[in-house]
Amino acid sequence: MRPPKPRTFPRLDARPPPRGNATHPMHLLRLLAPATLFTAIISLHAAPPIALGTRWELFVDEFLVATKNGATLKLHEPVRREIVLTTDQPWEGPTSAYFSVIQDGRKVRLYYRGFAGTGPGGDHSDAQVTCVAESDDGIHFTRPSLGLIEAHGSKSNNIVWRGVESHNFAPFLDTNPATPPDARYKALGGIKEPGKNWHQGATPGGLYAFASADGIHWRKLKNEPVITKGAFDSQNLALWDAGRGRYACFSRIFEKGVRAIQSSTSADFLAWSDSVSHRYAAGVPLEHFYTSATIACPTAPHLFLSFPKRFDPKRTKFPGLPGGPGVSDAVFMSSRDGVNWDRPFLDAWVRPGPDPKNWTERSNMTACGLYDGGDGEWSLYISEHYRQADHRIRRLTVRQQGFASMHAGAAGGEFTTPPLTFAGKKLQLNYATSIAGSVRIEIQDEQGRPLPGFAFADFPELYGDELIATAKWKSGVDLSALRGQPVRLRIRLKDADLYALRFAE
Repeated sequence: MRPPKPRTFPRLDARPPPRGNATHPMHLLRLLAPATLFTAIISLHAAPPIALGTRWELFVDEFLVATKNGATLKLHEPVRREIVLTTDQPWEGPTSAYFSVIQDGRKVRLYYRGFAGTGPGGDHSDAQVTCVAESDDGIHFTRPSLGLIEAHGSKSNNIVWRGVESHNFAPFLDTNPATPPDARYKALGGIKEPGKNWHQGATPGGLYAFASADGIHWRKLKNEPVITKGAFDSQNLALWDAGRGRYACFSRIFEKGVRAIQSSTSADFLAWSDSVSHRYAAGVPLEHFYTSATIACPTAPHLFLSFPKRFDPKRTKFPGLPGGPGVSDAVFMSSRDGVNWDRPFLDAWVRPGPDPKNWTERSNMTACGLYDGGDGEWSLYISEHYRQADHRIRRLTVRQQGFASMHAGAAGGEFTTPPLTFAGKKLQLNYATSIAGSVRIEIQDEQGRPLPGFAFADFPELYGDELIATAKWKSGVDLSALRGQPVRLRIRLKDADLYALRFAE
């Protein structure tokens, strides 16, 4: 009988059921009595195995979890680091916002809207500007004196664009191999037309497409907006989706009166598909997502990571501080197609904390983008003190690939993967344990039987804290004989976290 075809990743416009959906087979298994559980698991063997190839898989969802006992997904909060920029220049101000981080070689660029929030036009004011700050280490940022655009009587500033498009100008570095050198940087920017009631779904002004060779000198690619259906009153971002060979845009909409996110795609950055609202599993609450800060994971670009600014317009903690009603924090979610999103963690990823100025209505907005300094940590950035005179942005750090993990405490736990195939010859792990903890791995056939030489008894306890550790059985590390063969992994954890794994060459 011909073996089942390995599973590959869905396209961005595919419509698979979200993980966590009550109709998903793995969730139905959890409703079965123990006596029928094994039979039910065997019945799933007809499903095609997951083709992992040699890519990293992060444990930010249960994509690689078929069954579990005593192990669970755990969200890891970032570490707050130093303030890297305060928007205290005359052309910036307390309502500067919508930060984007771009790493181009050793250079890190931080783009943002400069706006004092006063004067005619509001969000539609032509006085809004796009600013850039630069760094060589992701920590110490300076404002280059560009001499391009006059503000407050001088061109000695860091402004790269002026006009209503600066309201939410969101650049990215285009890694499309077909991109010409004069369009290495791209951006979307724009907003609803003045006077339109976007809460009622009126026709928008739209998002305009921009390009630049150096990230400093920008031009419009068209005089008309390239995306017109949406709310667009906050950051709307795009990226090159290398896993699917096209551009993806994540923009703002209103859905049932709630701020939400939609996705669209393009082959050339100019002609975009109809947008599709993000979808979540049954039972996940509909919350205001003011921005999304969506990125493709650097080590696993098939996986989208998103850090929405969650907004509650009905709460006000410190009414004496500047600003309107509402409080904000940041949450975390992920997707494998850009439309269906996993939210296993309803907790905050970043809380406002004890600082009263972070309990104002639009603080705690995660910047779009990530900086990898090569030291085992990833830097992200989040704004603080919105509408305050010392409005600023702070660096956050997370362990490389360490947004979440499969975790078990001192009592221990385990999980098994669905059937999978791989193309590498050794299994690598990103993991951490306590001094008394451990990780142990067994390789099984599709029926859950340990393969000779790869049982738990053949695997010495692995303990420590390593970003890339190679799994080793008594016979060694070489898994070449199992390449292309459907197998399962059974993984035992004790006071340990497993952040990611891959089968490497």
